[in-house]
Amino acid sequence: MTHTIASPANKKPAWSVFPELEPVHNSKPDASSRRRARPATARKEEKAAASDGHIKATTLSFSNMSHFGDLFVSFLKARKDTFIDRLHWNLPESEGMEFDQYDTPLSRWIAIHEFGEVLAGIRLTPTTARCGVYSYMLRDAQKGMLENIPSDVLFLDAPVEQRVWEASRLFIADNVPAHRRLIIQSVLMNQLTKAAREMGATHVIGIVPAVWSRWLRRLDLDAVAVGPKFTIDHTVSQAALFNVVKYVN
Repeated sequence: MTHTIASPANKKPAWSVFPELEPVHNSKPDASSRRRARPATARKEEKAAASDGHIKATTLSFSNMSHFGDLFVSFLKARKDTFIDRLHWNLPESEGMEFDQYDTPLSRWIAIHEFGEVLAGIRLTPTTARCGVYSYMLRDAQKGMLENIPSDVLFLDAPVEQRVWEASRLFIADNVPAHRRLIIQSVLMNQLTKAAREMGATHVIGIVPAVWSRWLRRLDLDAVAVGPKFTIDHTVSQAALFNVVKYVN
């Protein structure tokens, strides 16, 4: 069921900004909705990653994480290394792991790893999520519930749609060398779009670094800004909406 949020006077309803969010009967892209084939450079980078034979992309959930040893623990430790140790964000931590109120069985976690080391990751949460007083990060921020994210983070009402998921805690480990970062980014976003579509999503919304438009073009992802730029602990960020149906893996 789709929930409706009342529209404040200073915000536009989502459907007036993004007409492509009209009901979709089939979450899998058909021939008419596909874009051109992915650029040769992007395909070349992904082939290089695949030919390496060691980089793996895993989508974790509470129901399957026991199949992957301590990968989830390593994932949360990699998040601490990035967001607490390197970026100095004020976040909860325990036993070397970073976590928050959105790490619940409702979410999924994508880990890009090699020889047991987590190289990159991201969290996916349905915009229909509810856990106590919390829903998902962007919506809770808009409601003034999160002190580190401004309430005007979005130009529109935070969506509550089964076909829209939120991406958060995007990171690439600091020890990934420059010549491999595009490969890792490509594998991460490929797995994100694949996982989102498998869960019935057509769009993913989330906070990304303000330079997102530059690297999304390199990865051939279709996205649009849905909020103003803002700074969290010296990191400039912005909310964006990604169309995962148009992305051709």
